[in-house]
This record gives sequence, C-alpha cells and structure tokens, in this order.
Amino acid sequence: MSDNVFIFDHPLIQHKISLLRDKLTTTKEFRELVNEVSLLMAYEVTRSLPLKEIDIETPIAVARSKVLGGKKLALVPILRAGLGMVDGMLQLIPMAKVGHIGLYRDPETREPIEYYCKLPTDCADREVIILDPMLATGGSASAAVSFLKQRGITSIKFVCLIAAPEGVKRLTHDHPDVPVFCAALDEKLNDHAYIVPGLGDAGDRLFGTK
Repeated sequence: MSDNVFIFDHPLIQHKISLLRDKLTTTKEFRELVNEVSLLMAYEVTRSLPLKEIDIETPIAVARSKVLGGKKLALVPILRAGLGMVDGMLQLIPMAKVGHIGLYRDPETREPIEYYCKLPTDCADREVIILDPMLATGGSASAAVSFLKQRGITSIKFVCLIAAPEGVKRLTHDHPDVPVFCAALDEKLNDHAYIVPGLGDAGDRLFGTK
C-alpha cells in the first residue's frame, strides 16, 4: 500500500461504518451516518493544512494565535453519491466552495465520460477535495482527478468511505501525487465490480432508489 493512502482507525468511524454496512439500515439512517462519518473524516483530511500566526485581542490581552494560512478549500463530489458527503464536510469547513463533476461509463469502451462539471471560478487556486463514498475499480476516481488537472488544479485529495484494493492501486498508480483517504479498505471486487463485503450501492442507499 502506498504511503499516500490513509485508512482511518478511529473507533467512532469504524462503528458508524459497521452500521452503514448493515442491509437493515434505513435510507434516513444511512444518509445521517454518511454525513457523520464525513464530518469525522474531515478532521484528518484537513490535518496538514498550513497555519499562520496573527495577533488576536482577547478581553484580557493580545494573544499570538494561529489561523489557516494556506490555500482555500473546495469540495468536489462525484455525482451522485458524492453529494451525501458534502454536508458533513461543510459542517467543519463551512468556508469551502463546492463544485460538482458527473461521469458515466461508455458502454462500448467502458471508459469514463464527463457529462457535467461546474467548479468555482478560482478552483485552480484552491486545495480540492474530491468526494465519493466508494472507490471500486478506480476508473471514475482516476478520470475525475485527470479532468480536474486538465483545468489547472494541482492540489487534490481523494476521500471515500469504502475502498477496494484494486481501486486504490489504480488511483495511486495513475496519480501518485494525490493522497487517498478512506474509512475502510475492503477485501476485493466481485465479478460485477462491487466491493466485497462493501455496503451495496451507496447512491441507491442514500437516495432510496434501485
């Protein structure tokens, strides 16, 4: 596993991931859990943000304090399942702007095709966090990173809930400069490219569709 891959072992995250896996978890509960796990993951995903020192006048005296001093942030969920992770992240980093990217797989070539992309106008000057609950084959994730790089974005992180080894290998091979954060690394992909044991189709479970 690449040194650029981070798998969270926090007890609260692991507990909530177990609840997400349960097929009896309702749509409402699933949506709330994705929101909560995303918020918890945001603490570690933002751990490396640079700081700068400023003077703050407290009611007692002037304090030398630290505030964020690096690039501003942008969240870019991959439609549609990535939408479920946005609100949790925004609770911790409400100043982040939000873009969206939509991909589909060509039925003949099986290559990811971009059908929608709307980004903040200053996205190239921001640190971009791509959100997608599942990292399965890695094809869509790798394509999303490529599409962002083509638009001049150089500072990118990828955040997911569940990853398969195949997806992690593909993404880190194609983009070794992009850190990958996941709450759980599962066993494998099955013949239908579903993560095993996984949690099913995250988009369907988030939005109550089949």
